[in-house]
Amino acid sequence: MNQQQRQDAIVDLVRRQGYASIEQLTDHFTVTPQTIRRDLNALAGEGLIRRVHGGAGLESSTVNTSYNTRKTLNLDAKRRIAALLARHIPDHASLFINIGTSNEVVAEALLEHQGLEVITNNLKVAAILQHKEDFNVIIAGGQVRPRDGGIIGEATIDFINQFKVDFGIIGISGIDEDGSLLEFDYQEVRVAQAIIRNSRQVFLAADHSKFHRNPVVRQGNIGQLDALFTDRRPSDAILRLLEAHDVALHIA
Repeated sequence: MNQQQRQDAIVDLVRRQGYASIEQLTDHFTVTPQTIRRDLNALAGEGLIRRVHGGAGLESSTVNTSYNTRKTLNLDAKRRIAALLARHIPDHASLFINIGTSNEVVAEALLEHQGLEVITNNLKVAAILQHKEDFNVIIAGGQVRPRDGGIIGEATIDFINQFKVDFGIIGISGIDEDGSLLEFDYQEVRVAQAIIRNSRQVFLAADHSKFHRNPVVRQGNIGQLDALFTDRRPSDAILRLLEAHDVALHIA
């Protein structure tokens, strides 16, 4: 078993049990405590587990990681995903871009495009795109969430429902093995659902860490997507769901 396989197995074990001690993991994988500590620190740095004294546990299902931490997590993977997704957006297309650090990176990757019309409920996405003179950037109305510049609420949903666009680019906080797309904020979920309903094609940008998180609010199902853009091969269960629902898989 190589390092990557061992770390994937650690995440699976912690997810099944909720907690695993360094002693248990050392015995299970027949490696030194120092090796397990390095593995746990690396996995915690990716946001895949929560490092606790003496071992590792699951991340909270009710409280998201801070925005500043999420902005730097798996940044190289997010950039690869964003570049791949951007290649599937033609010039002069209309699109929604919703809340999320991955979507901010997607916005950066779209700056080489021409003539896009972008409707967003993300102030940071609007700030990234605002200097492109050939873009038409439209900001949704509603309540601004202080921690990340996301715009949410009933007014935002009403605004989104006025449009029908070519592409909806969404992010997510977690993907369950049953295909559920999961988030932490109920109000954010309702806006994302409106984006899905009003998009001809729905693209999800999600790095590998999203497959090991368990937020509490159900946003939708992976079968509602047209394409999933990620950086590692998902589990067999997810692959079966993608195939069953004819969802294209793109691995950066």
